[in-house]
Amino acid sequence: MNNIVVLGGGESGSGAAVLAKVKGFNVFLSDSGKIKQEYKELLDKYAIEWEEGGHSEERILNADEIITSPGIPTKAPLIQKLKELGKPIISEIEFAGRYNKAKTVCITGSNGKTTTTMLTYHMLQKAGLNVGLAGNVGKSFALQVAENDYDYYVIELSSFQLDNMYDFKADIAVLLNITPDHLDRYEYKFQNYIDAKFRITQNQTSDDVFIYWNDDEVIRQNLGSIVSSAKRKPFSLKKGNGAKAYVEDGIFTIDDEGSFFSISVKDLSLKGTHNIYNSMAAALSANALYIKKDAIREALMDFQSVEHRLEPVAKVKGVMYINDSKATNVNSCWYALESMTTPVVLILGGTDKGNDYNEILPLVKEKVRSLVFMGKDNKKLIDFFKDIKPYVSVDSLDAAVNECYKVAKEGDTVLLSPCCASFDLFKNYEDRGEQFKNKVRNL
Repeated sequence: MNNIVVLGGGESGSGAAVLAKVKGFNVFLSDSGKIKQEYKELLDKYAIEWEEGGHSEERILNADEIITSPGIPTKAPLIQKLKELGKPIISEIEFAGRYNKAKTVCITGSNGKTTTTMLTYHMLQKAGLNVGLAGNVGKSFALQVAENDYDYYVIELSSFQLDNMYDFKADIAVLLNITPDHLDRYEYKFQNYIDAKFRITQNQTSDDVFIYWNDDEVIRQNLGSIVSSAKRKPFSLKKGNGAKAYVEDGIFTIDDEGSFFSISVKDLSLKGTHNIYNSMAAALSANALYIKKDAIREALMDFQSVEHRLEPVAKVKGVMYINDSKATNVNSCWYALESMTTPVVLILGGTDKGNDYNEILPLVKEKVRSLVFMGKDNKKLIDFFKDIKPYVSVDSLDAAVNECYKVAKEGDTVLLSPCCASFDLFKNYEDRGEQFKNKVRNL
């Protein structure tokens, strides 16, 4: 098997192409859109042939194996043609896993992945381990396997990356939660998305560890379908039911395999109930790697939050502005609202992925003063919320922030937590968050 085609020329695809080249394959990378300059330079450095702005279909269909980037949907016509021909289609993570000798901590979930991944990475660094950060954050896993020599990797995995993983195995698999998301990619069937998330446990043996949120109804209902002998380490807000991490009387506790560790919830650097769960998952992962308690404790106390995730921007005329642009689904917004302690002016909107807003309805009724809908098409939001709270509909970020400035009262919080993907008005959620921060700072 000599000819490998990589579809997609972003972080994931360019990294996969470099690894394939380093391992002696004939590599061709094809992207239907534009490839960023930094990735072109990387591909050129390794003398990898590439194309942008379209696909040379015949050449691609003749490949022995295809590595596809996570952003390319299964229903894309080219992917369908490759499937009809019986061509093996794998993810960059699957490909890199063939050549990886390091231990892996792999983290997935509908919400909290990035925070938990960064916190776990922070813990391992604190402990002095030689560790790489990969997947949805940091450099691509494949590029690091090609260019670095780490002993450990902390890898954030989306359901899209898990979809095309077959033989890859996580030494420590973390499943934070499962709520409906990306259903447009899963035939609008929640079970298909659940099955994708549970792929993180595949191929695990009795030497491996599976960490999961015990209070998540969906996870509990699907645990029986796992074929895995991995050691199970659930975490919960309550002691009991086999929880290896829990909170009791305001004390965050890890009690696992003879290792006991506790810290006051007040001392955790990350605030909010959802972040207690993220901290538990990270601490259990570190504990499974026999990291010293002091390193875990320090990391829990001094970790800095992730950009675009409940990120305080500025206080303007007594109003706090918070950037939660990373909240691209309804459940993320639920977590954000749940952690609010003041009246909220909430900015919602973007590319709707089949959202059900009923989940945030009680919190909107309880905590939100006013709603600002920001997007090219706000009809669904207007229809759902029009009788619930005062609202205004706008089609730009400038207009959204200006409306918030008019409506918010001293002591309020303006929260950008859109529930939706950003592709209608912005390049990505980072772009949306950066523009929001710049606009707020210029008020």
